[in-house]
Amino acid sequence: MTNKVDKRFLKDSHFITDLRLCNVRLIDNSKFPWIILIPNRKNVTDITELNLKDQNLLMREIVHCSKLMKKIFKTKKLNVEKIGNIVPQLHIHVIARSIKDSTWPLSVWVVKGKPYSKVLLTKIITKIKKYFKV
Repeated sequence: MTNKVDKRFLKDSHFITDLRLCNVRLIDNSKFPWIILIPNRKNVTDITELNLKDQNLLMREIVHCSKLMKKIFKTKKLNVEKIGNIVPQLHIHVIARSIKDSTWPLSVWVVKGKPYSKVLLTKIITKIKKYFKV
């Protein structure tokens, strides 16, 4: 079941890799190290709509990506969220947080995002992809 990534994600994020279930994308917001996982399943808006095998695989991929984000960005705190109020397509946010970031301890959504510069975007994508290939 191939799934098209919602056009809003294509506009506001950048491809990192494909896992067994999910497409991993970097959110274009330089204020926070932030990826999303989008299951490659059609017409799914909630975890409960996945079959049990895919639910378990999703959880393993969330944990795997969470560990990588902690390692890559040397943080002890992550926000892992499934919201979908604006884009209903099932997606999971994995955001590396720090007490030094601009909205700590509040949500990342309380401030307007700042897109990556082209140089920084290339650098961060290369860095993240390296960890996924290990």
